[in-house]
Amino acid sequence: YALQAVILAEVVLTAGFVLVIMGATDGRAPAGFAPLAIGLCLTLIHLISIPVDNTSVNPARSTAVALFAGGEWLQQLWVFWVAPL
Repeated sequence: YALQAVILAEVVLTAGFVLVIMGATDGRAPAGFAPLAIGLCLTLIHLISIPVDNTSVNPARSTAVALFAGGEWLQQLWVFWVAPL
């Protein structure tokens, strides 16, 4: 996929993840609902974005992989730090 598609996927999926986290941890949400909602959302994010950018949903994990792989991985690392912001 093109770099623009990767950035768009990261931004949209991160925004959705934050929305689910905020909604599930709100005081008006049912008790005990947060872990299930957040876990299912994270699973869905992985299922959607692994084919697009081999996502990790964790910039620290992306950094570790890029440092060991080197080359092109290091050149694209900025996307996984900047897009979620």
